[in-house]
Amino acid sequence: MSESSLARSFIDSIDGPSAVSHAAPRPFLGVARSALGRMWRDRCDETQALQALAMVQQHGLPDMVARVLAARGVASGDALPFLEPRLRDLLPDPTVLRDMDAAVARLVAAVERGEQVAIFGDYDVDGACSAALIGGFLGRCGVPYVIHIPDRLTEGYGPNTAAVTALREAGARLLVTVDCGTASHAVFAHARELGMDVVVIDHHQAPADLPRVEALVNPNRQDDLSGLGHLSAAGVVFLVLVALNRALREAGFWRADRPQPDLLAELDLVALATVADVVPLRGLNRAFVRQGLAVMRRRGRAGLTALMDTAALSGPPEAWHLGFLLGPRINAGGRIGDAALGARLLLTLDDAVARTTAAELDRLNKERQAIELVAVEEAMAQADMALTADPDRAVLVVHAPDWHPGVVGLVAARVKERFQKPAFAFAANGDGGLTGSGRSIPGVDLGSAVRRLVEAGQVAKGGGHAMAAGVTLAGDNLPAFTEAIDALLRDSVAVAGADTALLVDGAMTAASATAELMARLNGAGPFGSGHPEPVFAFPHHILTEAAVVGNGHVRLKLRAGDGSHVGGIAFRAADQPLGRALLAARGERVHAAGSLAIDRWGGAERVDLRLADVAPATPGKAVDGG
Repeated sequence: MSESSLARSFIDSIDGPSAVSHAAPRPFLGVARSALGRMWRDRCDETQALQALAMVQQHGLPDMVARVLAARGVASGDALPFLEPRLRDLLPDPTVLRDMDAAVARLVAAVERGEQVAIFGDYDVDGACSAALIGGFLGRCGVPYVIHIPDRLTEGYGPNTAAVTALREAGARLLVTVDCGTASHAVFAHARELGMDVVVIDHHQAPADLPRVEALVNPNRQDDLSGLGHLSAAGVVFLVLVALNRALREAGFWRADRPQPDLLAELDLVALATVADVVPLRGLNRAFVRQGLAVMRRRGRAGLTALMDTAALSGPPEAWHLGFLLGPRINAGGRIGDAALGARLLLTLDDAVARTTAAELDRLNKERQAIELVAVEEAMAQADMALTADPDRAVLVVHAPDWHPGVVGLVAARVKERFQKPAFAFAANGDGGLTGSGRSIPGVDLGSAVRRLVEAGQVAKGGGHAMAAGVTLAGDNLPAFTEAIDALLRDSVAVAGADTALLVDGAMTAASATAELMARLNGAGPFGSGHPEPVFAFPHHILTEAAVVGNGHVRLKLRAGDGSHVGGIAFRAADQPLGRALLAARGERVHAAGSLAIDRWGGAERVDLRLADVAPATPGKAVDGG
């Protein structure tokens, strides 16, 4: 029996024969309430199911691959180009971005005059990659440059007058800010007084009133019509470098003894930033990540190679490695250590220096994890109390004066994951106020809400994008912020939370989860924000093993009716409803759902299930985590 037929037989055995209907969708596999209290639904609607069938018939695609594509809006005629995205087809002319010509003109002048350039970046992965991109390019041009990444404890977010003054005193004539600066009016006015020109390259949401600078390249400024607002800052920087490289070539700058750089070799940094900053993986971003991963697999960048080795990354890097293994280690420097470590790692050409720096970032990441663990426990207790007092609260706000400001974003992310609501976490900032970070759920735009509060004078400083935002509060303004952000987002949270169903791409057996299928599915990736990772159901499998391993994970094994097995893991689930349900259901027949990944261990390659949810396969029997 084919994979497609087998999947349909499973569904029919639960749901009965299929029929074309416009009624409300039935639960996938009859799962109306899972261990996590969710309904399961087929991600493909009727039209998309027909598109998937057309892909199978016209292009010979595996049924599961076709369903994944169709459910993400890919039409049958676009399937083959989608599976092989080419940068040359998707890369726009950089001049579509507002102020691009002005930015390039000022950078060309700096290159031709050999001016010292100060690069001011944000302290996260996107900022480090952006700074390394433009610093590396200027270095190849023979231009002296210095990179400054602010210390989040002593300098806070974004450009500041003290740092700008120091950079000017060190000889910089041009200040280039990356991944920050769109709203830094006062700081840039100070830079002008010091005789510095300013070029801003950013992607954060922008106010209507922009600072006065030589150029401000940001696809999210309100007068930019490029349609590129989904790019990371590193993606915007890459477009700037494309335009700058072209301008220098036209000016005759590149010669036989000074060859122009291979910009495609820089896509490893663009890919890392794109995934780590959780921007939508569609269009150009998807091509950036696909081709950037190919560059990374060649192990040509000393810093990333050392970081992959330190993280014990086995096999070729995939998109999720960037977000879960490499990104957190680079972030660790900015969170609790030397904020510039990440940028220095990405720029070094020395293998020994790379290994030493990567080891230091790994050490800081372990320290960060320990700090985070304590803060998360406290935050969960606060969030539980807030929801007990007000079950309808739309946004969860937690704080403690002694939390390390470098982990508040991670704390917010954990609270968001646990309660499926937008969350902010705050810590004392040493100036009598609070510094916080927020994380959102799909459909709820944090960045715009924070910007509105800044413009209304209710927040001292803040900004971000849809899924993440930073906030600085003056004095004891937390209660007012809590109520204001809740009121602003209540309606959008209600809409986003109205349907909490788990969307399933298809049903398969343990025997169907093969490396060959994964290779075909990976062609539809990379998956991430805006391009969700496929979720597959394993119906009527016996949960033969379930045990707590590592730092609160649950390792499991499922057996199909034909005796085939698939292993899996539920991350950070041990003390959560999902983990409790798994441990209680050992030996039972269940429906399991999750995403697939290749596990490489000891030279062997196998497919593992990253469990998202579980439900009883026996009618009337509960699988409940309590």
